[in-house]
Amino acid sequence: MTIARPVRALIVAVVFAVCLLVMHFAGSSPSKSSVFKLDSHERDPNLDPTHEPEGLLRRTSKGYLPGPEGTERINATLLALVRNEELNGMLQAMGDLERTWNHKFNYPWTFFNDVPFTDEFKRRTSAATKAECFYEVIPDEHWAKPGWINEDLFQESVKMLKENDIQYADKLSYHQMCRWNSGMFYRHPALEHMQFYWRVEPKVHFFCDVDYDVFRYMQDNNKTYGFTITLYDAPHSIPTLWPETVKFLAEHPEHVHANNAMDWLTDRVRRPDHNNKANGYSTCHFWSNFEIADLSVWRSKAYEDYFNHLDRAGGFFYERWGDAPVHSIALGLFEDKSNIHWFRDIGYQHIPFFNCPNSPKCKGCVTGRLTDGEAWLNREDCRPNWFKYVGMG
Repeated sequence: MTIARPVRALIVAVVFAVCLLVMHFAGSSPSKSSVFKLDSHERDPNLDPTHEPEGLLRRTSKGYLPGPEGTERINATLLALVRNEELNGMLQAMGDLERTWNHKFNYPWTFFNDVPFTDEFKRRTSAATKAECFYEVIPDEHWAKPGWINEDLFQESVKMLKENDIQYADKLSYHQMCRWNSGMFYRHPALEHMQFYWRVEPKVHFFCDVDYDVFRYMQDNNKTYGFTITLYDAPHSIPTLWPETVKFLAEHPEHVHANNAMDWLTDRVRRPDHNNKANGYSTCHFWSNFEIADLSVWRSKAYEDYFNHLDRAGGFFYERWGDAPVHSIALGLFEDKSNIHWFRDIGYQHIPFFNCPNSPKCKGCVTGRLTDGEAWLNREDCRPNWFKYVGMG
């Protein structure tokens, strides 16, 4: 007997939803041998000159040379969303990254703002690098609150978020920033022909000399996303993000990659409180204030369909969905997890968290320390979960 297409689609959706529920509630604790323990003091093989991976040995070949037109430099940019009043913090971050890496490769900087940059901002940032600098204004249609967001509901939602101590909940610009970083930035004409980007925020620190072209490393090794830190999110900021994701997956099971990181997204062992309050999501996410990525990930049909679904659901404004969990869930579901890379050799800090490699190439950070804040912040580290389910890459 032939089953009608709508019935077949319904059966697929039901089976997928049942599989998700089984994964959520199977609930057996892993054995001690299956739990990865991160040794923060283990020597990083990527930084040992006598044991360099194949991808790094070719860093002095023609393809790794710095320089403008005429070399084989990758089509990539350093990308920053920054306000005029954040100039000093941006100069500090640029100084660190230029000193430790970019003076060797001269990749261009692309700065975005929702208002025009001042002459002072342009003059001082362009003086901080030998690379080209581009200054772009975000179109109103990419930044403004979309027309389907109900203002009264938004204001009521803000009150509820503030009652739950959700940071920045009452700042419209923060909601707009999260939405722009999630699904709008790569649509800007300035990035139309760009392949890779490295996101850099004001006031971040870079501690380690990195001698190879990270963009070429990404391309040569088929990596599509790179991170340094993974953390747990505040579950009260994203209570409906995972239910909306499950709804989307029931409608689009074809987008789920066979080699996905679903276990990482739904782990219940280390922070069951987060999993419960976030309705099935572990809240583990890549801390996206640092990300090196292939723009084709966000331009894919899977991600575009997913972002449009979330955008219409309104959670960027009715809740505080950030680009970090949105990007991370999409990567965990739609991307081959083997293409996601931990840049263990890039020393990095966005207050209050660090990634500090054990290497003589690093100065200014303490090996093994995740945070310079309160001790309880160490509980927010989700890297052991990633290493347990995916590996150290």
